[in-house]
Amino acid sequence: MYDQASLLDVCGHPAISLHRGDVRSAELMRQVLRDADVVIPLAAFVGAPLCARDPIGAQSVNHDAILMMLNMLSKNQLVIMPTTNSAYGSGDASNYCTEESPLNPISKYAIDKVRVEEKLMEFPSAISLRLATVFGASPRMRVDLLVNDFVHRAVNDRFVVLFESQYKRNYIHVRDIARVFLHAINSHEQMIGQIFNVGLSTANLSKFELCEVIKEHIADFTFVEAPVGKDPDQRNYVVSNAKIESTGFRTTHDLDFGIRELINAFSIIRNRRYGNV
Repeated sequence: MYDQASLLDVCGHPAISLHRGDVRSAELMRQVLRDADVVIPLAAFVGAPLCARDPIGAQSVNHDAILMMLNMLSKNQLVIMPTTNSAYGSGDASNYCTEESPLNPISKYAIDKVRVEEKLMEFPSAISLRLATVFGASPRMRVDLLVNDFVHRAVNDRFVVLFESQYKRNYIHVRDIARVFLHAINSHEQMIGQIFNVGLSTANLSKFELCEVIKEHIADFTFVEAPVGKDPDQRNYVVSNAKIESTGFRTTHDLDFGIRELINAFSIIRNRRYGNV
């Protein structure tokens, strides 16, 4: 979809084998899943705006292809599934969410992720990772993710207009996402059959608070509040990551690291091609 070439840097690894295709193809999936010990389904239409723009594509990739895959796997194959904490909506009266909190998915993206997670937890060897909003530079990064977007605007425009500025959410660096998948593989015996929030415990911040942190790095960055939009998932929550931390996982890249990294990245990337919307 995006002409990405993000795997070029690993093509020389002696253990890698690449298959170009579509996760909705039953024939291809049977072939590539047959010998897998661990499956991490990353193919997805990610985010509410993209799913709203192409609901048929979102349904077939985010939901139907995953259920097809689960039916093809044996009970001895481990599935580590990235889901989302956007399904919490606004949490309870204090906006505090643990893995036991009721879910309130609003967008098609969040609804499909919840439905997949329900089926996933019926599979005998699966782990669900409810990921926080990801930030940080990568070979095929998304500029439209909140931290990335705000830093991009701060670097290029020096201002941003905030709506729902007091809405809080949790964040995590993309490198820590890669690390938590490795952690789940290595610690699967204690994690199997469970759901885990995965985020940066030092970064449960509102949009306004996030801008204040960015301003510490870009002094002439200006941000103003105005009722000009609405979050399609109405995300406003403080997320507990205590459960994943109890398994021994710790994040290693904080928000300040990510902002400094993104400032450098946006001296290279000067267009909106890197995005899902």
